[in-house]
Amino acid sequence: MDVFTRLGLKQVINASGKMTVLGASAVSEEVAQTLKEASQNYVDIDEIMELTGTVIAEVTGAEDGCPTSGAAAGIAISVASVIAGTNLTHIERLPYSDGLKNQVIVQKGQQIHFGASIAQMISLGGGKVVEVGQANKVEAEHIEEAINEHTAALMYIKSHHAIQKGMQSIEKMIEIAKRYQIPFIMDAAAEEDFQKYIAMGADIVIYSGGKALEGPTSGFICGKKVLMEACRKQYKGIGRPMKIGKEGMAGLMVALKQYSHKDENIELQISRMKLLCEDLNGVPGLTCMIKQDEAGREIYRANIEVNSKEAGMDAAELLHALESGNPAIYLRHHYVNIGILSVDPRPLLKGQEETIAEKIRLILARGVR
Repeated sequence: MDVFTRLGLKQVINASGKMTVLGASAVSEEVAQTLKEASQNYVDIDEIMELTGTVIAEVTGAEDGCPTSGAAAGIAISVASVIAGTNLTHIERLPYSDGLKNQVIVQKGQQIHFGASIAQMISLGGGKVVEVGQANKVEAEHIEEAINEHTAALMYIKSHHAIQKGMQSIEKMIEIAKRYQIPFIMDAAAEEDFQKYIAMGADIVIYSGGKALEGPTSGFICGKKVLMEACRKQYKGIGRPMKIGKEGMAGLMVALKQYSHKDENIELQISRMKLLCEDLNGVPGLTCMIKQDEAGREIYRANIEVNSKEAGMDAAELLHALESGNPAIYLRHHYVNIGILSVDPRPLLKGQEETIAEKIRLILARGVR
């Protein structure tokens, strides 16, 4: 029996992905032990913060790094760093930034809601969002014409939630930022390559510590040393209510050091999803096939298309029945409105794909709504 069951909560099978709403990731034994030991000891917080920054830099290839409580906090802190720098008077003013360079340019198709609004995270850091272009089409001219004396940064949001077509590329935005000598901020919260965007020339890159990294609830920022110093300084201002504790920083460092040795075993994940699809393709009203992640990441999910007439219920009803059970089974449901549910193999424990298939067959056989 796991800790949450002992506390009186229902068991959860996470087939949705490394989602914040389900607790993101399950950490390794070494990270878990580190969290325990760190919670039972004391440390100079400024010292461990600087050490964590050094480890972040080593893993990402950046000049320096800054730990955060999560990627959303990383957005607010990064924006604050380009607006206030290390000026304590400015830091203590935020998020009120009138009179400072405070405009952050974002492509319209990337103004997303990830559980909260990207615009709100930028605003918490004192930024004034400047949307450019249209939801499905942004020209380089849109970006350049928005740049003025109040521009603090250009920001790119790499996310499956964002519009994938018609946007200007990361490379183009970096080129524009460098030409106009404006900081370029990259929100790469769920990305798996921690060196790619620094190598491309980004000034600031933000990651989640609890998603691809499979670390504790945390986040980290990497980039230019002067900007990382400014990021850490924001803990005297808007970063204070977003602070990460000693346990989070210790666990984050261990997870970062483990990352290069981690085996994602993509072939095994695909094999598990093939078996799931073979099982479900024999169920009336269901068609299952493997699809790669929309944002191009090395993630291969089982897409289950529900024909409501043949299955006896639609995808939303099936989803509700799965989530209402015990164990509660959470599938990825970004396309439930068009009858598609997905199974992400990464967070599944051994044999849980069999439980999912069995439960789906049982629900449809009973006609549970």
